[in-house]
Amino acid sequence: MSNQNAMPMMLEPVTITPKALEEVKNIMSTKSIPEGYGLRIGVKGGSGCGGMGYLLGFDKEKEGDITYQVEGVTVHVEKRQTMYLLGLEVDFYEGADARGFTFVNPSAE
Repeated sequence: MSNQNAMPMMLEPVTITPKALEEVKNIMSTKSIPEGYGLRIGVKGGSGCGGMGYLLGFDKEKEGDITYQVEGVTVHVEKRQTMYLLGLEVDFYEGADARGFTFVNPSAE
């Protein structure tokens, strides 16, 4: 029995929720992000038991990047960091106590 509604194979190492995408587009339009820049998602090494953290910023495409589009937003990921980012979901939290991007990586748990 075949399932015609099966999800296609994941082509993007990182997914971005609609709320996070809305905030990225808002930042790009209000903070004078230069033309040709896209959202860069990466990792930074941690020391001790803190593990590694995730980075978000705006940057131009560099050699060795995987670049893809998510609803009009260009996303750059360093190819060599892909193994640490596979399955990562970027979300945006906005509450009375805090506001900011969050990162959920089920493979890191």
